[in-house]
Amino acid sequence: MRAAAHPELRGVELAAVLHALSDPVRLEIVSRLADHEEHACGCLCQSVSKSTLSHHLKVLREAGLTQTRADGTARLVSLREVELESRFPGLLDAVLQRD
Repeated sequence: MRAAAHPELRGVELAAVLHALSDPVRLEIVSRLADHEEHACGCLCQSVSKSTLSHHLKVLREAGLTQTRADGTARLVSLREVELESRFPGLLDAVLQRD
């Protein structure tokens, strides 16, 4: 299984992050990942097809929001919360409406 490419957050533009977060399905995925755990790809959103979920996960990864790692045949996804907070302070709290 090929390793997924992840951008360095210092090169990620705010517009790309906001675009990734503008879709309701991707926002749902980010909300699920906000529990600080890794999740198997297939468990993140049951309301879309596998190919659509793959597309959404790719958009989130390329925008720098998520980290994906292979564990055997599974792909585990986590939110790059600490890095995002450093690059864009308060953004995730505002988007996820957390205090």
